[in-house]
Parts: sequence; C-alpha cells; structure tokens
Amino acid sequence: MLLRLIMASNSKPANKATYREFGQLDNPAAFERAVPDLPPQQQNVRIQASRKGRKGKTVTVISGFQHSAAALEKLLKQLKTQCGSGGTLKDSTVEIQGDHTQKLLEVLVNLGYKAKISGG
Repeated sequence: MLLRLIMASNSKPANKATYREFGQLDNPAAFERAVPDLPPQQQNVRIQASRKGRKGKTVTVISGFQHSAAALEKLLKQLKTQCGSGGTLKDSTVEIQGDHTQKLLEVLVNLGYKAKISGG
C-alpha cells in the first residue's frame, strides 16, 4: 500500500497531494483556534510585576484576556497611553514596561474588567 502511494506521488505533479489525512489545506481558517471574545465583565485578569528573564528590568504583565488579536491591540495601545510607557503583546498577555500595577488595576477596573494584582 505504501509503495503504491510513493509510486503514485512520483508520477503526479509536485503540488498535487495523493493522500491527506486531515482535510483540505486550502482553507487555513478552518484550522485556526477560535478565541471567545467575552465582554470585560466576564473576564478575570491578573496583573503582576515581573523581572524574570529581563536582565533586571521590571515589566508589568497582564494575563487572562479572552479577546481577539485586534481587540487586544486596541486595548494595548490604550494601556500604554495611560502609563506613558512602551509595551507589547505576547500570546494574549499584555506586557507594559515598568512597574505600573496600581495604575493598570485602576484603569482596567474602570473599563469593567475583574482585575486583581497577583504575585508578591
């Protein structure tokens, strides 16, 4: 059976697949994981100041968001503006440069999120 598949694939053009186990590759949206875009009142987010792996620089990490990438980018821009510092988005966690835990807690609570400061 395997020999027949190899022989068949040698006689066909390179872009034509002979055997696919998991559906069509023509629709990449079918393989993307769906992210629920919950309203802020239903989200529990954690705010924590961290220095691990950052050469001693303090970064405020906010995790627990359940938004699409576009909504997180918009929220990131708003939070960076409120803190007056830079930041980035990594795997649905927001990182803001500096220790802004109290300020971010107030901002997120005003936006309607259930936010808590975690860590020590």
